Amino acid sequence: MSDNQNKTEKKAENKSGKPASKYPVNMTDTAFPMRGDLAKREPQWVRQWQERKIYEKIRAASKGRPKFILHDGPPYANGDIHLGHAVNKILKDMIIKTRQFDGFDAPYVPGWDCHGMPIEIQIEKQFGKNLPTEEVMAKARAYANEQVERQKKDFIRLGVLGEWDNPYKTMNFGNEADEIRALGTLMEKGYVYRGLKPVNWCFDCGSALAEAEVEYQDKRDPAIDVGFPFAEPDKVAKAFGLARLPIDKGYAVIWTTTPWTIPSNQALNMHPELRYALVETARNGEPLLLILAADLVEDVLKRYGFEGKVIASCDGAALEGIRFKHPFADLDPAYNRTSPVYLADYVAADSGTGIVHSAPAYGVDDFISCKKHGLRDDEIIAPVMGDGRYASWLPLFGGMTIWEASKPICAKLDEVGSLFKLVMFDHSYMHCWRHKTPIVYRATSQWFAGMDVMPKNQGATLRETALAAIEETQFFPGWGKARLHGMIANRPDWTLSRQRQWGVPMAFFVHKETGDLHPRTPELLEQIAQRVEQEGIEAWLKLDPKELLGDEADLYVKNRDTLDVWFDSGCTHQTVLGGPKGQGSHGKELAFPADLYLEGSDQHRGWFHSSLLTSSMLNGRAPYKALLTHGFTVDGEGRKMSKSLGNTLAPQKISDTLGADILRLWIASTDYSGELSISDEILKRVTEAYRRIRNTLRFLLSNTSDFDPKKDLVAVADMLEIDRYAIAQMQAMQDEIRAHYTVYEFHPVVAKLQGYCSEDLGGFYLDILKDRLYTSGVASHARRSAQSAIWHMTQSLLRLLAPILSFTAEEAWAVFAGEEAGDTLFTQTHYALPEVADGAALLAKYATLREIRDGVMKQLEEVRVAGGIGSSLQAEVDLAVTADKYALLASLDDDLKFVFITSAARVAQAASADEESVTVTPSAHEKCERCWHYRVEVGSHAEHPGLCSRCISNLFGQGETRRFA
Repeated sequence: MSDNQNKTEKKAENKSGKPASKYPVNMTDTAFPMRGDLAKREPQWVRQWQERKIYEKIRAASKGRPKFILHDGPPYANGDIHLGHAVNKILKDMIIKTRQFDGFDAPYVPGWDCHGMPIEIQIEKQFGKNLPTEEVMAKARAYANEQVERQKKDFIRLGVLGEWDNPYKTMNFGNEADEIRALGTLMEKGYVYRGLKPVNWCFDCGSALAEAEVEYQDKRDPAIDVGFPFAEPDKVAKAFGLARLPIDKGYAVIWTTTPWTIPSNQALNMHPELRYALVETARNGEPLLLILAADLVEDVLKRYGFEGKVIASCDGAALEGIRFKHPFADLDPAYNRTSPVYLADYVAADSGTGIVHSAPAYGVDDFISCKKHGLRDDEIIAPVMGDGRYASWLPLFGGMTIWEASKPICAKLDEVGSLFKLVMFDHSYMHCWRHKTPIVYRATSQWFAGMDVMPKNQGATLRETALAAIEETQFFPGWGKARLHGMIANRPDWTLSRQRQWGVPMAFFVHKETGDLHPRTPELLEQIAQRVEQEGIEAWLKLDPKELLGDEADLYVKNRDTLDVWFDSGCTHQTVLGGPKGQGSHGKELAFPADLYLEGSDQHRGWFHSSLLTSSMLNGRAPYKALLTHGFTVDGEGRKMSKSLGNTLAPQKISDTLGADILRLWIASTDYSGELSISDEILKRVTEAYRRIRNTLRFLLSNTSDFDPKKDLVAVADMLEIDRYAIAQMQAMQDEIRAHYTVYEFHPVVAKLQGYCSEDLGGFYLDILKDRLYTSGVASHARRSAQSAIWHMTQSLLRLLAPILSFTAEEAWAVFAGEEAGDTLFTQTHYALPEVADGAALLAKYATLREIRDGVMKQLEEVRVAGGIGSSLQAEVDLAVTADKYALLASLDDDLKFVFITSAARVAQAASADEESVTVTPSAHEKCERCWHYRVEVGSHAEHPGLCSRCISNLFGQGETRRFA
């Protein structure tokens, strides 16, 4: 034993207050401390990784390997990172690292989404609303850069390795320019058109919203039944099979929760196959007729408090084209118009009246229906302005907000006798995800990508291409496929334009009179893109049309719309990956299509969605081979995290108190496909699990600290049997874990690693091994065999742990590999364990042996609790087992006692399973002061009366012979 080992032993003895033994055991030490002290140590590793340029070294080591591309979905450059960000980035980092260990070249280029309204709002808050556009853009760009730097620092602290010195930003000049080029390509291919159409409109944003920017909250509105007076009574009579109507006065009655749309009504919708009833009734003694869905007559009359009878009925198809007066027709000439009946399959008779009022400016179905029936864009009545007020030209309600106008509209309807019922109604309604305020459908002139437009090459439509691409994509978890498919199958045309300042411009020149694009638009877009490449999107703002259009400049205006911010991030497969030609900002490192996109499950309607649509138009395929989604974080009680509930946990705080590896272990141990629960109590349990893993590593490192594989490594064929078994078992576990990693399953990996450390190692192999490691000769074959097995297993285990516990694995690797460690563990690939020729047989043998051992240990514990023995080494055990088990146990010969950690173990054959037994007897012999075994020869050696013959041989002689354990 070395001086250092002697010192360690003496130190251990002196701490306990006992005199140092003159017969020391091999208690080697390690520089890998028991306490992780992660919050203090991890930042040192972060600095070291940056100073040593570890990411660059990983890239150099990976050169020439097959690529694995995980394309980063850009977080928005606004505000500090939260737990959801941490989950997302750590999952990506774990996948990148597992693929790296698998032998791929897996670069990671982080990115940021930098344009759009939230940043504009921040600039407004800080500097006011009326800044010149040029100033808004300058301040927005500076603000986004500040936010990127703040978030970057926090992501790096989480142990995420990547190209942090050269990330992509959607506001990089080159990316902005390439986005304009992508738009030009879509124009040339024929996917983009301009038109009037209802879009999701936020009055606070003053802009159209993308589908992903709409959320639903409860809203209270007046639900009203409104009568549209008969304008063509003879046609009504004929439709219902009557010669004439018995009463002159009558109404087609609609039901709506948006009274503010009544001034814009231009049609009524009925279902062609529904039966409609002509009902004779009276109000305040005055007879009148009502047209209602036949199935709803009884409920409707009851709701109004009317008595009445059905005098005729017909199918909705018979009422097609019949006109009804606008309720306000007699109040002002501007309303003196009629509304025809258009047949529509979306009309239902499960509530309301079975008749729907149609305001094409404020409803998608209404718009489609009216356009289908020949209504021109310039005929659509659209009085609601961008700020939510009626235009001044609208009689009776001009200047009011649409919400204010509800009461006056209802009052006017009542005044003219068209209001049959008003009740307040709670319903789920569209809201802006930023302002949390109600939004509306509002017809505006916008630029669209047409889902069903035939492109110029007469090929598949965008919808058809995108749906086909979904079929070619792998989904993790599998339910994501149906979700994305449903969204694409049913979505309306994509509104590409926004009315903002801080965004990539739709850099078109539009003819002042005709509204047509300049005939040289593709060529002009490229010229503008070249300027943007040099100066950013600010180049478009500064551009004088005369510079590009010359004498034609006076005929054209610059389009002021910007591109939907989802187009920015949705185009990164071109602007960053470079598309099929690899001409993006990081096309040399990355590749198209990406192997994987990974984001939260909300991105089926966000980034996954916009990326799929843009790539389907530009490349005819999805930009990814697979999509992985994770859930959202909730507290220990399953509640969504919110500042108002006070249940948020900041990733920065967790890193600064417990360590980022604890956060990483929590993420890996949670099934991320659902909600991820976190609380202080949960983190406490994760910390305990971490300690068990760390203690196992410390044991492995301690017991190989005096081992030099160059001269001490024992060939597998020459190892003791249990050491060969341990390597075979490690191989089986490595195969299982790598299979889980391949399909992005982390929680089974953590479960297996924890079970392996506590049960397979701590509860079995290492438990048995301690005697051989501590008491065999320092350089004996028995000890070197054990150390060789541990050395191989540690090589494998550190690599399997590293994607999850990155800091801990790196720290352990530096200690374990010493001079051979290089700069980092992360340039390594998975360890090739030596092949065990009889591995399968050993796994089967030791599985049975462990079952038998569990029974023996249980019996030993019962005797210990009863006071018959102290430790298991004080016991001798006799087993009677059936023939098959007898052969297995007898094959271990005298080493069987080491498996049971008893001082003696004897086995006899039992005639049947019923006669099997385990007998535990306290040893009658003395205890060896060194190995603590109770042996008959203790006290019989005059020079060493306190030692057994094993220890005497191991310390002073040839050393004992161990063959199995």
